[in-house]
Amino acid sequence: MSEDDRSATRRQVLARTGALGAGIAFTGALSELFAGSAAARNLGHTGYGPLVPDPKGLLDLPEGFRYRVLSREGEPLRSGEGPVPSHHDGMSAFAGRHGRVHLVRNHENRATARIPVPVVEGLTYDPAAKGGCTALTLDARGDVLSERVAIAGTAVNCAGGPTPWGTWLTCEETEDRAGTAGYAKDHGFIFEVDPADPRRTGAVPLSAMGRFQHEAVAVDPRRGVVYETEDAFQRPFGLFYRFLPDRPLGGPGSLRAGGLLQAMRVPGLPDLSSVRETGASFDGVEWVDVPDPLAAGTPVRLQDFGPKGITHAQKLEGCYWGGRCVYFVSSFARSSEGSAGDHYGQIWRYDPDRRRLTLVIVFGPDTDVQLPGESPDNICLAPSGGLMVCEDGNGAQHVYGVTRRGEVYAMARGRQNIGTPEEPEWGEFAGVTFSPDGETMYLNCYTPGTTFAVTGPWRR
Repeated sequence: MSEDDRSATRRQVLARTGALGAGIAFTGALSELFAGSAAARNLGHTGYGPLVPDPKGLLDLPEGFRYRVLSREGEPLRSGEGPVPSHHDGMSAFAGRHGRVHLVRNHENRATARIPVPVVEGLTYDPAAKGGCTALTLDARGDVLSERVAIAGTAVNCAGGPTPWGTWLTCEETEDRAGTAGYAKDHGFIFEVDPADPRRTGAVPLSAMGRFQHEAVAVDPRRGVVYETEDAFQRPFGLFYRFLPDRPLGGPGSLRAGGLLQAMRVPGLPDLSSVRETGASFDGVEWVDVPDPLAAGTPVRLQDFGPKGITHAQKLEGCYWGGRCVYFVSSFARSSEGSAGDHYGQIWRYDPDRRRLTLVIVFGPDTDVQLPGESPDNICLAPSGGLMVCEDGNGAQHVYGVTRRGEVYAMARGRQNIGTPEEPEWGEFAGVTFSPDGETMYLNCYTPGTTFAVTGPWRR
C-alpha cells in the first residue's frame, strides 16, 4: 500500500415484541463498552424508526436510508478473473487516495462451495481450496471502480480484523489438513491482505499465529499484540488467544517474523458460559504458552496446558479493539451440547493493563437482558458511538444497533428468502463495517452473497 493510502453493573431491560422485533432499553454503565473509542461521540439516539419494507425484496431499512448493491454472487468480477465467489462473510473498509475506499471481503467457501474464489497466480495458497478474499475499490461517490481477487486458495475464510497499518487479517475457520477434502496443503491459518495492492502481501500463512478454527482478530494499537478468537461450537470448545509478535507494529509483512502464541487462563473459571451476572469481573488473568501452535499432533484446544488447565468457551466469534481494551463475543452456549451454562450471547472485555476480564453483556435465556433476535455474530463500532450487531439465528435476519444510551433497535432486515414458503430460511448478515468518514455502512448477506452500501442520516 502506498504512503498516500495509509494517509455492567446490572442492566434492567424493557423488551417490546412486534412486527419489527423488539426494542430494548438498558440502564447502567453500557457506555463502558464504548468509552475511549474513536467512535464514541456524544451522538446517542433511540434508533431511526420503523423498518420500511423494500419493494425490491432485498433489504428493509428505516425511512430516509437507502442502499446500493455493490456486488452480487455470480456476477462477473470487474477484473475479468471469473465470477463473484459465494458466501460473503467478514469485511473491513480502508481509506484510499482521493476519497476512495478499499473494501476487503471474505468468502467462507468450503470444498463444496458453488462458486470458488478464482485461482490467480501469485495470490493463491492452495489451488485445491475454494475460499479467499476479494477487494473492491470505490470512488468518492461510492461507485465501484474495481473488483478483484485479493487472496485465493484458502479455506472457510470467516472473519478477521484490520491492522493499525491498514491491512486485513483474514482467518480460516477450519483445521483440515492436506489430504482432507481434496486439499493439497494444511489449513487453519491467518493470512495478511493488502487492500490496495494484494500482491504486496501475497498468500503466505502466518503460521506462528496458530493453526486452529480461527474466527476474528483485534490488534492492540499501542503494543501490537494480536488477540484471536476460536469458533469451536462442539466440545472441546475454543480458546481466546493472544499473539506477541517479534516485530510489533512493524507494518505489512511484519507478522511473518514470528512471535509467541498464548491462550487465556482465568483462574478458577474453566468455562466462560458459567458466568451469568453482567458486570462480573475476574482479575489476575494468565496467559499460557501454546505447546504446539501448528497443532502437528493434537488440536491446540486439546493440548496439555498444565495441571491448572485452560479456559474454554463455546462459539467465540466477533473481536474488536475499543479504547484500551479488547472485546470479544461468544455467540451462544448450550448446556445440552456440553457448555457449563446457557446463553444467547455474551460480550466480554479484557483490559490488558489490569489483567482483568469483565462480562459486559449477557443475553438470555434466563438473564435480565434479552436480544431481539439470536446469536450475535459480527459486530462493529458505529459513528454514533454505539454498536452494530449482525444476527446469526433463525427466521428473518437483522442488523441491530445498540446506542450509547443503551437502547437496541432494528437497523436492517434481510428479505432474501433462500428456503421455501413452507420452510423459509434467510441468509445471515456478516461483515458490517463503516467507511472511514462514517457516512456509509457496508454489509454482506451471506447467501446469496450480496454486498450492500447503506447511506442515510447516520448523525441524526
